[in-house]
Amino acid sequence: MSRVFGGCRALMAAAKAAASSSTPAVETTAKKVGIMKPVPVSPAMRKFLGVPEISRAEAVKKIWEHIKAHDLQNPANKKEIHCDEKLKSIFDGKEKVGMLEIARLLSPHFLKSK
Repeated sequence: MSRVFGGCRALMAAAKAAASSSTPAVETTAKKVGIMKPVPVSPAMRKFLGVPEISRAEAVKKIWEHIKAHDLQNPANKKEIHCDEKLKSIFDGKEKVGMLEIARLLSPHFLKSK
């Protein structure tokens, strides 16, 4: 058994070392595009997040942090979010939203830059 796995460990260690040494160079030179690119946000979203511009991915991440911190998920149906006053301000005043609705409801808050 050790004879089979012994060779694999050596190969995996070499591959892991090669991958980890090249990864930081790629990250520093990569240009942020798509959902990772910071864009200006609406006044309501600015008030909620506290920043004038943010990427879509970061905005969703911060909203989920708020949902988890305030225990706003329905315990019986985890796909359902009960909105508090802060969330209602960015989710068109809805009492409840579905997990999959979040991206659609946030879309109008990201302003198009000219």
